[in-house]
Amino acid sequence: MTCLMTRRASLVLGAAAILAPRLSHAQTTLPDKTLRILVGFPAGGGTDVMARLIAEPLKQRTGRNIIIENKVGASGTIAGATLKSSPLDGTTICYMPSATVSQKLSMLSIPFDPQTDITPITLAGTLQTAFCVSPKIGVNTLAEYVDWLKKNPTRNSFGTTAMGSFTHFFGLMTGQAIGIPLEAVAYRGAAPLVTDLQGGHVTAGCGSITDFIEQHRSGVVKILLTSGSKPNAVAPDIPTGMSLGYPSLNVVGWYAFFAPANTPADLVEAWGRELRAVLALPEMEKRLVELGLEVETSTPAQFSERMANDLRQWKEIMDRIGYKPT
Repeated sequence: MTCLMTRRASLVLGAAAILAPRLSHAQTTLPDKTLRILVGFPAGGGTDVMARLIAEPLKQRTGRNIIIENKVGASGTIAGATLKSSPLDGTTICYMPSATVSQKLSMLSIPFDPQTDITPITLAGTLQTAFCVSPKIGVNTLAEYVDWLKKNPTRNSFGTTAMGSFTHFFGLMTGQAIGIPLEAVAYRGAAPLVTDLQGGHVTAGCGSITDFIEQHRSGVVKILLTSGSKPNAVAPDIPTGMSLGYPSLNVVGWYAFFAPANTPADLVEAWGRELRAVLALPEMEKRLVELGLEVETSTPAQFSERMANDLRQWKEIMDRIGYKPT
């Protein structure tokens, strides 16, 4: 954890140092108060790192005090529930992955509905899901992992950063594709999962590529494959499931910013204007791409349509793998 926190601090401070001199305070209609960005996962994980990177130049641009608030638990849905009950005054938004939104389909008691209880501000970018293994088991490819599983059939578990989401389903889909059923173990976020992978306490893990790419580069974990149709720009050496001959392993996720439902349209637009401007900064895009996020923005209407289409696709995948809501 100390290593993760140090890396996170380095990334955030580096972004601030490079971006701050190029930004001047913009005229903004955001509330002249302390603003909160909710994150549903622990400090040090990929979601937290990205949110803090984005917040730094956002502070410089708007002149507002912006804090990141980690509302950890239930695969990110506690942050969604917190956003649902937050004031409609534009002071609180949430940085949320598709892994959390997809739980509308997989949980019988999700504490918020992403289509009615919160409202989209803008897409931040798309990303792939990664399946990785602990360096302790000594495998470097999916084929080697399959051979290892055949020799160690009782060690077929994988950690997931969000049960009932695609960081869970992609692991099940991988097991289905290789013909060896895999069993999921729930984690409260990427940071504790990476710690257990490093120590060999869990042999495999599944999460967004942003959760693991830094640790893959440093040898803490080994990513075996990702879920896109083509290799991620930041890691062209990592194969996709499709390139390994498994066309079913093609699922792309995203990150987006949300406000509480019924937030006045002018405040949603004000947030979107500021966030899109920060995400368009070349330095910001470069840093997010390095973390595995392919930057892409949208209007609220464009994103609402995309989310509805994705929920339909995800339901089809759930039916295909035989997952029943719990």
